[in-house]
Amino acid sequence: MLLQEPPASQYDLRFNAFGFPVRIAWTFWLGALVIGFDFVRGMDMAFGEESPGMGPLLILWTAALFLSILIHELGHAFAFRHQGIHSSIVLYHFGGLATPVASMIPGRSIGRLTPKQDLWITFAGPLIQLAAAAVIMFGLKALGYEVAALKTLPAGLDVLSEYFPGERIENPALFAFTFFFVFPSIVWALLNLLPVWPLDGGHIMRSIVLLTGGDESQSLWISVGAAGLLAAYALTHGQTFMGIFFAMFAVQSFQMLQQRGGWR
Repeated sequence: MLLQEPPASQYDLRFNAFGFPVRIAWTFWLGALVIGFDFVRGMDMAFGEESPGMGPLLILWTAALFLSILIHELGHAFAFRHQGIHSSIVLYHFGGLATPVASMIPGRSIGRLTPKQDLWITFAGPLIQLAAAAVIMFGLKALGYEVAALKTLPAGLDVLSEYFPGERIENPALFAFTFFFVFPSIVWALLNLLPVWPLDGGHIMRSIVLLTGGDESQSLWISVGAAGLLAAYALTHGQTFMGIFFAMFAVQSFQMLQQRGGWR
């Protein structure tokens, strides 16, 4: 599956962050360029003669996206650590994964988390990503600058820009970097909270269903319905790429239902 951890490669970048092993698959950089190319081109055209150029803007976009997604996965990793579990992080072409590796408590299995523990670990990623965006937003507001990225948010979220007025950042590079960080941090976090498997929201819905006495098949049915509706909406509103992915998620959730005997 496209959303599974990619195999290791000699071209991957490896380092440690706060004690967590991090692997950046080479496909992450390619995915960042593909996803952000049209976005960056629009920024380049908007700057006009003041633009630093497509090359520098693509570098700023990739750096901001890298930082945003790494923060997201660190949220999961720190939550795993809080529950006594070692984890590692992989960033790849469709985002990132924080994967449990081993228990820090002798005799305890990493697969025996309660629904409540799993809920906290899953929610921690989007939460810290939104918190990071909020730090930048309130920092800009304190300095008297507007948060321009909020004006471009989808689904009516652009109304948030009314609460962060100010002067435009004159430095093109600083303007671009803050824009490139805030926009995906908010969109990525909220997208991940949709109740669709295998997004964080799908895991969160599973935990909520189990905590309220339901079973996993019910959360998968919710995933099928939500993903199907989102795919239909995206495809009928000119968002073909997004529509294909949600259609894929709907099919994957239905296949999981069949495997678990939840299809009737």
